[in-house]
Amino acid sequence: MGAIKSYTNDQNNQKYQNNEGSKGHIQRKLKARHMTMIAIGGSIGTGLFLATGASIQTAGPGGALIAYGAIGIMVYFLMTSLGEMATLMPISGSFSTYGSRFVDPAFGFALGWNYWFNWAVTLAVEIAASAIIMKFWLPDVPSIVWSALFLGLIFLLNALSVKSYGESEYWFSLIKVVTVIVFIGVGLLTIFGILGGQFIGFKNFTLGDAPVHGGLMSILSIFFIAGFSFQGTELVGIAAGESEEPEKNVPKAIRQVFWRILLFYIVAIAVIGLIIPYTSPNLLGRDVDSIAVSPFTLVFNKVGIAFAASVMNAVILTSVLSAGSSGLYASTRMLWSMAKDGQAPKFLQNINDRGIPMNALVMTTIIGGLAFLTSIFGDQVYTWLLNASGLTGFIAWIGIAVSHYRFRKAYMAQGRDLNDLKFKAKWFPFGPILAFAMCVIVIFGQNYQAFLTSEIDWYGLAVSYIGLPIFLALWLGYKLVHKTKVVPLKECSFEEKSISNFDQTIH
Repeated sequence: MGAIKSYTNDQNNQKYQNNEGSKGHIQRKLKARHMTMIAIGGSIGTGLFLATGASIQTAGPGGALIAYGAIGIMVYFLMTSLGEMATLMPISGSFSTYGSRFVDPAFGFALGWNYWFNWAVTLAVEIAASAIIMKFWLPDVPSIVWSALFLGLIFLLNALSVKSYGESEYWFSLIKVVTVIVFIGVGLLTIFGILGGQFIGFKNFTLGDAPVHGGLMSILSIFFIAGFSFQGTELVGIAAGESEEPEKNVPKAIRQVFWRILLFYIVAIAVIGLIIPYTSPNLLGRDVDSIAVSPFTLVFNKVGIAFAASVMNAVILTSVLSAGSSGLYASTRMLWSMAKDGQAPKFLQNINDRGIPMNALVMTTIIGGLAFLTSIFGDQVYTWLLNASGLTGFIAWIGIAVSHYRFRKAYMAQGRDLNDLKFKAKWFPFGPILAFAMCVIVIFGQNYQAFLTSEIDWYGLAVSYIGLPIFLALWLGYKLVHKTKVVPLKECSFEEKSISNFDQTIH
């Protein structure tokens, strides 16, 4: 059938630029540096700064490296899958549209609401965490004051323009990157005795039953923690629709994922494992209110760096604000995308003259704020909301893998030339199949202990897996009501006219 007419051709770019700034249009304001840092920011957060300590304590330094390495490989394949689709079809709020186009409209519907719910609840978690962090410096100020202040700041960054979001994420991410690089440098100097006055070497990798403590099951037990740490990397796909040059910027950001994972997780975990014995009880500090025992703080303290806890507290505050801002951005675009596709209330598709889907932004902020208030007035409700969102990130990743598998099959079934793709995911179909299989293992294995007791812990199972029946109910409910079917491969649409991102106006 010849070359496909993609979203990213020069004619469309020119058409879009001519409309830029006009009322009712998404605006391509994200530069290459913004896209790169959005991808980096999605992969560096409290999961690295805090949860890695507990992971090393649970599985030993070698076990943690194996778990994070395996999940890192999975994430890399997921991002190449997303990159192939997002480069050809740069859609803001892409996951639900890809799911609807290449799998089933009901699948896309469930995927979109699942992802929106994930980040709406995550927004509540992050603003609650910001208040806890501020108590480190100002313990007498009520938490709700800080939460309201930071929620307002996050809303403002998203409401001004997409460029203000991109710029803030750039600087938030830069702080995290510099911190990790300094940490690795200090750590290596400490390992070889240049700092701290003592040669450490590899002795902590042979301590007790290290490098792997607890065997295979301990490694599997931290898969969920490792996967949760990497969640947010897919934000680059959401942002593709507002990138200046998606055909160049998205592949560039995707290609860097592998090296970021290697540097920021594998090397950092190796440094922590070499310096801090996995038997240290301080490594168990995984919550934001136990920042004094963050593994990063432990390493900095070991070499006598003053104010290490305060510095790391400030870095983790930027991580929390970054996650909250990115979460609000992603969920807003997802809600807007679903409204355009008729899968959410119509008023949510309205876009103001700054290119912001303001109704979707306000709605998501309100829901995030209400979820936060449940943590104050109804802790039980908040706990269930938090648990319900626990699996949503992995379900979204499964959606990416399935959508890409069907995307490539449909592309070939329609006789299209793979050489016309601006970015091709390597090792297809191995990549999406591996990612799908590993996500399923993580989802069903996150609370396998509940099945091993003499009496099955039904409450524990409900708490752990509540997100799964919610997703299935959305999928099957929409399918039954609208009588949808799996889209035949030869009927999957790649044409730009089917998705009106460039010409979406206010109704």
